Amino acid sequence: MIKVAIVGGTGYTGLELLRLLAVHPQAEVTAITSRSRKDIRVAELFPNLRRHCELAFCEPHIDRLADCDVVFFATPHGAAQAQVPPLLERGIRVIDLSADFRLRDIPTWERWYGQVHGAPALAQEAVYGLPEVNRAEIAGAQLIACPGCYPTAIQLGWIPLLEADMVESEGLVASAASGASGAGRQGKTGLILAENSDNFRAYSASGHRHLPEIEQGLSRVQPPGATPAQVTFVPHLLPMVRGIHATLLAKARGHLSAAELQALYENRYRDEPFVDVLPPGSHPETRSVRGTNLCRLSVMQPQGRGTLLVMSVIDNLAKGASAQAVQNMNIMFGLSETLGLESPAVLP
Repeated sequence: MIKVAIVGGTGYTGLELLRLLAVHPQAEVTAITSRSRKDIRVAELFPNLRRHCELAFCEPHIDRLADCDVVFFATPHGAAQAQVPPLLERGIRVIDLSADFRLRDIPTWERWYGQVHGAPALAQEAVYGLPEVNRAEIAGAQLIACPGCYPTAIQLGWIPLLEADMVESEGLVASAASGASGAGRQGKTGLILAENSDNFRAYSASGHRHLPEIEQGLSRVQPPGATPAQVTFVPHLLPMVRGIHATLLAKARGHLSAAELQALYENRYRDEPFVDVLPPGSHPETRSVRGTNLCRLSVMQPQGRGTLLVMSVIDNLAKGASAQAVQNMNIMFGLSETLGLESPAVLP
């Protein structure tokens, strides 16, 4: 049995981790931390976990955390940088759901996140936790940087085309929309029901901090000598709780038949348990992945012109965060990759 600790257990990603790990047959959560909620029982704050979690929140003392096999960090950006190094020194494996170790370029990270990085050497050592690209590295990693939600949906949508060098990499356009839970469990005016319901809007169109992560990940899968991926990324806020829909546009290099395009995606993801390439002409829906670790994709070439269209849907709290983190844990500990992650989506 894998002993698990969760640092930062009162946010949505911490709650989602608890929900998934509560029924995981090979994992036991033995500590969950929150300084502000110390000694309050988890089920008191999250009643859906009654009879599933008997723990109370505790402070993140290093000795308590180091008594576990793996520690998940579901903390705000910047928080893990001080707490991760002493855990690694004791041989504990760490899966960080924040952006602290995703970017290799530290000045870029500091510019986009507005603070000085506290552990730049670890950012070079961390393995980026996108299993569909880095499965072998994840298996032997001590520190995993779990991908962001938008970057997961967008990268999985474009990877087959960029690996095969079949699109112009300088003019990629990603229009993606997320449910309000992507902003975290916080009291912001723009996220309350009266402001967000019956509304649809773009935000951070001039530059979103997930952009460098998206471009870094896409550039890594391109063939040697290819022009590094350049993305125009426009995020939107959807009037719903969870889910991401990414509409991805790219200019094709030469002619691709519909059958060739479909085969490219089906062959690339044939052995991936959590990527579902839909039949030709499909339009993936966010509700079809709600609460799951699935990414569902469709690809087409509208009107047979030179623009390729990929649609990608995930649950931002699941494949976009906590379920993907559990997938990483399964790989790290030599378990079946799908263990604890096989439930179908909740409908309606």
